[in-house]
Amino acid sequence: MKEEIIVSGRMNQLIDPHLHIWHWQISLYLFLGGMAAGILAIAALYFIRGREKDYRTAVRITPFLAPVLLVLGLIALFIDLRHKLFFWQLYTNIKLQSPMSWGAWTLMVITPASFIWCALHIKDIFPDWDWKYKWIYNLDTFFNKYKKTLAWVMLIYAIILGIYTGILLSAFNARPLWNTSILGPLFLASGLSAGAAVTLLLSKDKAERKQFARIDLVLIGIELFLIIHLFMGFLASTQVQIEAANMFLGGPYTMSFWIFVVILGMLIPALLEIMELGKFHIPVLVPVTLVILGSLMLRFIIVYAGQVSRWLY
Repeated sequence: MKEEIIVSGRMNQLIDPHLHIWHWQISLYLFLGGMAAGILAIAALYFIRGREKDYRTAVRITPFLAPVLLVLGLIALFIDLRHKLFFWQLYTNIKLQSPMSWGAWTLMVITPASFIWCALHIKDIFPDWDWKYKWIYNLDTFFNKYKKTLAWVMLIYAIILGIYTGILLSAFNARPLWNTSILGPLFLASGLSAGAAVTLLLSKDKAERKQFARIDLVLIGIELFLIIHLFMGFLASTQVQIEAANMFLGGPYTMSFWIFVVILGMLIPALLEIMELGKFHIPVLVPVTLVILGSLMLRFIIVYAGQVSRWLY
């Protein structure tokens, strides 16, 4: 844990259960990173499956958002660091037991991969685009030749990044609410759902929009399943974890979690997407906005509630 303490002075506040470890920047970083991971994982998966022509928006267009999301997330993370000049120490070694090390090296791979993927499809956004320098053209030719390998790298690291956004929290045993393995899959499913929702918004192809409405419905179902089992696990565990669950089952976070995350962020978008698939005309911006809002609120509420939960002394 040495490098985490060097990079982020706030982590040493774990010794005081009444202090907040992280502020809004970390919640925003977890959301933006998870959403970017979802977008890139979907793009890579459908390219590998040879469905690039069927799902052109998902593979070629939506990924242009990923580098922007990743850069904004890194900026938010950097703002949160107390000792900003020492962030480079995360890259001087690899510690497999350190979540911060995993995150730093994952971002080191996935961020340039996302830029390269966008560069390979830049003509889809700018049809008249032409590389002015021969060495850039040669790089473009090289990466197009090994595009499938790039897609596999992007898929693997996007999944790692999506899960990591939850593991970063679950690694802190001092916070009972975060001390669960379900946060990783839950945040991954949430990021994939947000990525599918954005593709649903950007796509002009009717068949592609229907496909991603179905995908989002499945992902919302997975999220609900994981949330139910998250609370079932807490209620069947130790007293402190029962109390952590009770914060959402009649406690101070009950209204915000069940209204903004579950009802507005999952159930209503799912209902609207079912209606759309059933031939009702629903403005696509409505369910997409709700899904993204729910994904954002999930991170904020879990991060802030986790800092309130603590072991009894």
